[in-house]
Amino acid sequence: MEGVVMKSTGSWYSVIADGQVLQCRTKGKLRLKGFKTTNPIAVGDRVEFELESDNDRQGVISAIKPRSNYIMRKSVKLAAEGHVIAANIDQAMLIATLIHPRTSQGFIDRFTVTAESFRIPTIIIFNKCDALNDELLDLQGEVIAIYEEAGFQCLEISALQGEGLEEILLPAKDKVTLIAGHSGVGKSTLLNRLVPDANQKIGDVSEWSSKGVHTTTFAEMFQVDDNTFIIDTPGIKEFGLLDIEGFELADYFPEMRAIRGNCKFNNCTHLHEPNCAIIAAVEEGIVSPDRYESYLSMLMDEDNRR
Repeated sequence: MEGVVMKSTGSWYSVIADGQVLQCRTKGKLRLKGFKTTNPIAVGDRVEFELESDNDRQGVISAIKPRSNYIMRKSVKLAAEGHVIAANIDQAMLIATLIHPRTSQGFIDRFTVTAESFRIPTIIIFNKCDALNDELLDLQGEVIAIYEEAGFQCLEISALQGEGLEEILLPAKDKVTLIAGHSGVGKSTLLNRLVPDANQKIGDVSEWSSKGVHTTTFAEMFQVDDNTFIIDTPGIKEFGLLDIEGFELADYFPEMRAIRGNCKFNNCTHLHEPNCAIIAAVEEGIVSPDRYESYLSMLMDEDNRR
């Protein structure tokens, strides 16, 4: 039998097959060739399984079908390995907040670069607009302009007030969408609005740290309708890049990818080389200096993840 993994708790997996959700475990060690990860099976994986002889509601996973794509990050505990966040997804929605907690542009850039490297388009959702005064709304508008000019779709919503949700449902229709972001940015509130029977726990933002309190422990996929699925993920504290070579990094900044072919040298690092199209674009205001600083930070492997 074949099914799709809806939830992973480390040892048991909720698998949907023919409209039914079954609890499955693995038999022995399962690995996809070429993958060195801390979790062999991820939410969104298509798997083969067999029902246990004494229980038609439980199964044993015997194989993982080839993935069309996936998104992963550095493992928190094992730096040499990656952790697959989800597989076989059509797009990602990164939830960001200007305050309570603050999502840095460095974090946004690291996430979007990772998604781009796996050929996954990202929509940036700016939540908690109801909590912003006029000055902060203007500041948010400036940040949004940077990302829209870079080629990203950006939306402003208030999950708490239910404002702007129809703008999210439209691009999510008939797709598998990954929702990601820091703890406390309102992912669970948003999911409860989009999928009323999700019943995700909602946490507060720590007063002393201005950071979110983790409420989602494991990634989980929810079905909105027959062909629309949303994957909720645990709050990501930081996002380390994995297996992106320096010479290809600029390809994952859409605004840089469009002009890097105009550099004098094919192996241009966009640091100090003469006649560099990207450096010229930064000086001319075509490429955002903030985005270029993020590029330099990643190129130099500096700790600018939060």
